[in-house]
Amino acid sequence: MSRVEVYAVLAVAILAEVVATTALARSETFTKLWPSIVAVLGYAIAFWLLSFPLRVMPTGIVYAIWSGLGIVLIATVAWLWSGQVLDGPALLGLGLIIAGVVVVNVFSNSIPH
Repeated sequence: MSRVEVYAVLAVAILAEVVATTALARSETFTKLWPSIVAVLGYAIAFWLLSFPLRVMPTGIVYAIWSGLGIVLIATVAWLWSGQVLDGPALLGLGLIIAGVVVVNVFSNSIPH
């Protein structure tokens, strides 16, 4: 896999996880059928796709990118769709997560550039 392909697969894994987590919130503890199905399938797809970048990148780095960007995207979706409030400290924290992902990807020697 080329570097672009690895990051593309990782991006789709992140999106699948965001969809799954959003559906999980709507499943009402797995009592609603369709959101529950979307959550389970979304997580299965996310973890399957996550296995591909793990072949060529360190586990800690892949997981840091996946979880960091997933947190930011889920918080954004919850803010836009559910009206969940993001105050200043929350926005600052999310910005620091993004900064951390950028630092790892741009400056770390752990990732082949």
